[in-house]
Parts: sequence; C-alpha cells; structure tokens
Amino acid sequence: RGQLKIAVAAMAARCRLAARFHRVHGANVRLDASRTRATRVESFANGLCFSQEPLAPGQIFLVEIEEKELGWCGHLRVGLTAHDPQSLEVVPEYSLPDLVNMGDTWVFAITRSHNRVAAEGEEAPGRARAPRWEPFLLIEQVRIPRDTLVGRSRPGRYSHILDDLYKMNVLPATARRSRIGVLYAPQPDGTADMHIVINGEDMGPSARHLPTARPLYAVVDVFASTKSVRVIPVEYGFPSLQTLCRLVIQKHIVHRLAIDGLDLPPPLKSFCKHE
Repeated sequence: RGQLKIAVAAMAARCRLAARFHRVHGANVRLDASRTRATRVESFANGLCFSQEPLAPGQIFLVEIEEKELGWCGHLRVGLTAHDPQSLEVVPEYSLPDLVNMGDTWVFAITRSHNRVAAEGEEAPGRARAPRWEPFLLIEQVRIPRDTLVGRSRPGRYSHILDDLYKMNVLPATARRSRIGVLYAPQPDGTADMHIVINGEDMGPSARHLPTARPLYAVVDVFASTKSVRVIPVEYGFPSLQTLCRLVIQKHIVHRLAIDGLDLPPPLKSFCKHE
C-alpha cells in the first residue's frame, strides 16, 4: 500500500509538471504566459505543439477546444512522437504527413467517429461503451477520473438552476469545449498501444506496437477549424493545493460567473472557473 501511494504521488507530480506546452512549437502558434493555452494566430497550418515533458505510461495529456475558426476544413490532430521537440531543427508545418513521415510518430485527426485498429483475430473494430455515470475511465491498468475528461457547454448566467442538465450535456468530439486526450498503455511484449480519449470515452487503440525505449511526447496540432486549445490538468491521486483552493472558492459563491468579481489574480480566476 505504501509503494502504491508513492507511485500515485509521483504520477500526480509528473502530471502537474507535464500539463503545459513545450516552448518549441509551430510558427503560427502563440502560447500564453502559463504555456497552458495555445492559439494559432494566422493561416490554418504551422500549429504544431508538444507536451512540456515526455509522458509516463498511462499518463493522459488532455486539451480542451477553446476557440473554433470558420472557413477551414479539418479539425484538431493529436498523437505521440518519440522525437524530442528540442532536437527539431525546424518544426514541421503539419503533423500529418510531415511529422509522421519523420518516423516514430503516431498522429490522428479528430473526427466525430473514432480511430481504432482492430486487434489480431478481431472480426470487427467495435468497442464496448462504458456507462457515462461510471466515475473512472479504465484503460488497461490505468484508472482516470472520468468527470475531468468530459467536455461540456460552459454554464450561463442562470445555469446553476440546471446544473444536472449541464453535467449531462456532453459535447461532440470537434465542438468548442470538447476535451481530447492521448496516452499510451504498455503491453506484455514491451511495446505500447496509443489510446485517444474523447469526452471521457476511450476510442480504443489507435496505434499498436509503439516502442517504449524512447520517451514519448504528446503531439497537439491546432489545425484548420480548431483555433485555440487549453491544457486540462488531470489528477490521478490526491488533489493539489490549487484544486483544493478552487473547491473552497466555488463552495462560497452563488455561481461560477461570480468569480470574475473576486480580487484574485487572473490565472487563478481562470483556473477556478474551469472544471
């Protein structure tokens, strides 16, 4: 039990450290001061971003779609790469096909359908849907709090009256406020399967036999109709002090929108308003 607590604490610390974007990114990307929000400032390409740190086995890198831009075809692209962003002489214009063509990179475009590779001997690429009310998403040996993974419409001025409806209002994959995550799950043969999670639902293995001998970084391509995304920290173990502060603040206000009127630093206000 003691070793399990240590492992959970280590995972939690690593997740908080990795829950931001790398300083290396595409030419059209602008990061905010915290490096948790990435915005493509022009055109439709050169929006490639990476996680600050390589991911640990079972660690999800989760982003929320903040802004959309009309007039472009295509959506967010996510995946994993074994290339250290710091080692790239030039950040590729596209994740697909440019970064993928460099090898040791697995990226998929997010659509309303899923990206799943059938297992050997499997007749159909079907997948079992977990009930929406299950508190945890289970992928291999990984257990992730589901509520954090689910993207929902942002509540309005009087929506506290309809909180239950808000909690059930799960969004389509490519919608504004939708949440997309990527992780890898180690396999007995020493390789790993890459999983994409869309609003709390595991899309199944999108790529198999990933090498685990090299560090794997998350790839987020802010492409085409996706204009801006924000990293969502996921806590596997005990809540952080920041999360506990948010819970106390939310408990003592009438509604989340009242946070704007509090005398708090803007980053803390933003953190308190998001779930």
